[in-house]
Amino acid sequence: MLKKKNRLQKKKEIDEVFRKGETRKSGFYVIKIKNNDLKDWRFGFIISQKVSKKASVRNRIKRRLRGLAAGMLGKSTTAKTGKDILVIVKPGAEKDDFQETGEALSGIFVAQ
Repeated sequence: MLKKKNRLQKKKEIDEVFRKGETRKSGFYVIKIKNNDLKDWRFGFIISQKVSKKASVRNRIKRRLRGLAAGMLGKSTTAKTGKDILVIVKPGAEKDDFQETGEALSGIFVAQ
């Protein structure tokens, strides 16, 4: 589970990352990355009903992404500057399993 300090929670923060963030694409995922003035990395996830009408499916995708983000935080302890990362999920991602999701996002996260 992501700690509270590692979450993008306010709409203002999410909108700022959405507007000013650098965009990267991988598979069914669009990732917006923006440097922040904090030392911590913060994550936000957007999964619309276009991905799936079922909330249980959308929540499963969110849990996978949070798990990957928590794993990435453990590896990025040497980072001097923090980043705000917004992950936007596109339709079709519900068919990916945990390993496929990790592979799709690992190239983007490693580049940081």
